[in-house]
Amino acid sequence: MKQIRIYHIDSFTQNPFEGNPAGVIPEASGLTVTQMQKIANELNLPESAFLLPPTDPKADFRVRYFTPLEEINFCGHATVGSAWLLANEYGWAEKADQIVFETKVGLIPVHWDKNENKISKVTMTQVSPKVKQVPFDKSEIARLVGIVPDQLDDRYPIKLAYTGNWHLVVPVKTHQAIDTAIPKLDQLSLFNKKYNISTTHLFTFDAKPGFNLYTRDFAPAIGIPEDPVTGAANGALAGYLVLEGIVSNKETHRLTIGQGDAVGRPGTLFVTIIPTELDTIIKVGGFAHVTIEGMLRLPE
Repeated sequence: MKQIRIYHIDSFTQNPFEGNPAGVIPEASGLTVTQMQKIANELNLPESAFLLPPTDPKADFRVRYFTPLEEINFCGHATVGSAWLLANEYGWAEKADQIVFETKVGLIPVHWDKNENKISKVTMTQVSPKVKQVPFDKSEIARLVGIVPDQLDDRYPIKLAYTGNWHLVVPVKTHQAIDTAIPKLDQLSLFNKKYNISTTHLFTFDAKPGFNLYTRDFAPAIGIPEDPVTGAANGALAGYLVLEGIVSNKETHRLTIGQGDAVGRPGTLFVTIIPTELDTIIKVGGFAHVTIEGMLRLPE
């Protein structure tokens, strides 16, 4: 039997059983794509990250991300979990201040902060944000995500936003409206597939004390009914906020975003928006917890 080490890591939390769970396979070079997909399906976590030797000399690892259903281009929480694992369990924090992942959307550097020689937080720099107009009817969007139309926050536009994957960003008036949303998952899946949308991301400024925003994310089109705490979608949301002029493009913003409460997996994301003359830099950081470590047995 061939044995492969696997990890279950809860990202954007310091506690087990909270945040967003990711599978991380740190030595995946001997696996085929079919095997990776089957392993991701077997782990049945929102996403699993498979670390491979890089093809770009600027990168330390190449990463492929799989949901239980399909391969995707980028995953934020699995990136945070992978960097946390390598820094804390594989000695990378002793020889560098960051690690660089080669992904299908480009190079993703992940920096770690140290406090008394312990990793206190890891922060990834996502690819440049983009937004684009959506010709969708607001009442139809409300119906699909399961909220009443008058709970949409008309101060802000519904748009597609990107920092690696396209997310449908939906502004909502209240935390309660987000928590009580009951999406029509089968119909939302067909809708997202039709328009090449990875996830539908609800957000509100009506956040609990200590937080700037609260969000919730549905991704049935890629095999995830609800993604508990999403690094990619919240990075895209941050890009949307500055590109749409909701926050100023003249200064740096530091936001604390909460997610996961509705599914009993609360998590915290620390997001930095740095506007420059040529681009907008989006950084998404947080903690992680290695909850399960084990060996996967495969036939030779």
